[in-house]
Amino acid sequence: MLDRIDLQVDVPPVTAADLALPAPAEGSKEVAARVAAARDAQAARAKAAGKPDQALNARIDGGHLEAVATPDEGGRALLTRAAEGGLLSARGWTRTLRLARTIADLEGSDAVRRRHVAESLIYRRSAMEGLGGARSGGGFVVPKLEA
Repeated sequence: MLDRIDLQVDVPPVTAADLALPAPAEGSKEVAARVAAARDAQAARAKAAGKPDQALNARIDGGHLEAVATPDEGGRALLTRAAEGGLLSARGWTRTLRLARTIADLEGSDAVRRRHVAESLIYRRSAMEGLGGARSGGGFVVPKLEA
């Protein structure tokens, strides 16, 4: 059932120390601009591939996903390790790739790299627990994983 949920994020209560922190460097307008740029990149990629109906990463079919979201060697090794450990089903593999492609798009990266795969696995709570990720307040600390 958890394979059908792409993102799982713990949101801890706000503490007094949190309230004393300076404002985030990136505000809502900046985030909205990054999201718009990522969606534009996805639409352009789909149009260039002759698949305008697959303008969002969530709608990409398997063959097109393989073409646009193949991770680098380190990313593939990390994904393979999670799958071999029984932490990712075929559905989980695909959803992790979709999310990694989206994270790369938000960063403005043409390629899906290991760090994008690692971040996408962070949001798959069960995968990170199985890879030795330690809970740390609002999420998981990514373990150092050898490829």
